[in-house]
Amino acid sequence: MTLIKSISGIRGTIGGAPGESLSPLDIVKFTYAYCEKMRERRPKPCCERYKVVVGKDARLSGDMVEHLVCGTLIACGVDVVKAGFCSTPTTEMAVVFEEADGGIILTASHNPKQWNALKLLNEKGEFLNAVEGAAILACAEAEDFCFAQVDDLGLIEEKDFTDAHLDAVLALPMVDVEAVRNAHFKVALDAVNSVGGIIMPRLLERMGVECVCVNCDPTGEFAHNPEPLPSNLVELSEAVVANNADLGISVDPDVDRLALICEDGKPFGEEYTLVSVADYLFSRVYDESLKTGKSLEEVAAPYQMAASSNLSSSRALRDVTEQYGGEYCAAAVGEVNVTTKMKECGALIGGEGNGGVIYPALHYGRDAMVGVALFLTNLAYKKMKVSELLKTYPQYVIAKNKIELSDSALIDKILDEVKTVFAAEDVNTIDGVKISFESRKEWVHLRRSNTEPIIRIYAEAATKEAADALAQQIIEIANKIIG
Repeated sequence: MTLIKSISGIRGTIGGAPGESLSPLDIVKFTYAYCEKMRERRPKPCCERYKVVVGKDARLSGDMVEHLVCGTLIACGVDVVKAGFCSTPTTEMAVVFEEADGGIILTASHNPKQWNALKLLNEKGEFLNAVEGAAILACAEAEDFCFAQVDDLGLIEEKDFTDAHLDAVLALPMVDVEAVRNAHFKVALDAVNSVGGIIMPRLLERMGVECVCVNCDPTGEFAHNPEPLPSNLVELSEAVVANNADLGISVDPDVDRLALICEDGKPFGEEYTLVSVADYLFSRVYDESLKTGKSLEEVAAPYQMAASSNLSSSRALRDVTEQYGGEYCAAAVGEVNVTTKMKECGALIGGEGNGGVIYPALHYGRDAMVGVALFLTNLAYKKMKVSELLKTYPQYVIAKNKIELSDSALIDKILDEVKTVFAAEDVNTIDGVKISFESRKEWVHLRRSNTEPIIRIYAEAATKEAADALAQQIIEIANKIIG
């Protein structure tokens, strides 16, 4: 059994002893701490009530966790808006729709069915920062509880925010529903038996797209490993080819990650989800600038010609951004770090290479729905096959490796040695160590695990062989230190 407490929330497996799994006791403690710190973050007169939105994915433990979370919230005197089966981005937007004080998403994202988690939002529907998360952890460990009196208990109401979310997506100027409708697309959708099977078909229907559903019944009995990686999407690839579909769409259980399959059944590559959306947005700004004579900055306003992703994401986003005269801004790994960097540089688009698209014109959160809407609009305009579209982007391959250590004290020694060996290259230390070899457009990124004595190694190059060779260089440096 596993319980992982971090500044981004609490997640673990269901079943087992408190403190060793995601037990009812841990859920109550953590929810209580969230309420306490919410009050400190947003002080109100004593007569004003607090409100929190709670949404969940379809995993089997969802009802149990929801009952505990909502019961604890009302016991703390907080009103609850239960969103029921609800994607992570929908819950984030619901916080804003409701003018709530926060939100809690019950999902373990791409983890298998035995896992669940509490993801915590602020009043903007965005994830808490590191300082706020650490304060909640400390409060939960203190176990200094004081619940509301009977006359002050919170109230519960239920609402469905699915259509409100889709209304907002389809109202975006960069989403052209008519163009998509006129393209008469057919797609195959794998929603891995979770809430994507509710919201994604509704989006596609409203855009006039024929949808072949694969694993769309939200039973929580995931038909395959729920992480949207090519090795887990064989059934979807087969469905694309068998149905002569133009595209395959895969989402994870909480629908914040988006992976695509080309019309020939081959992966589009999750790294290229964000790249393709960014290329579309920048091209629209560029074309509008040429048409109107306005500067790129005027057309992009209130955003800048800038994009951001984390250090472990493909260089292809940087290449595409700079192609249009934009600025690429690298962020530490973690969605909250990416959104923080996006705000700093005014990025028009950002996200993560795991298929996470963040489009701030809608909201600051990874959102597969807006990713699909923008991608289909681009495909409708380009009038080419998905495999042909992929070939128009810079082509890179990422190799992923790890070094397992018996002594966590060796981690810093290895990171320091790598910095020394490659001191003449472009070295970034905002999150582990990333070495960029600009002359040959390659990089390698070393990050420590938050839970184990492990260094994760990500390397990117034009070919798999070159990426593997770069990673092997790092492993050899580490082996000399390990002995």
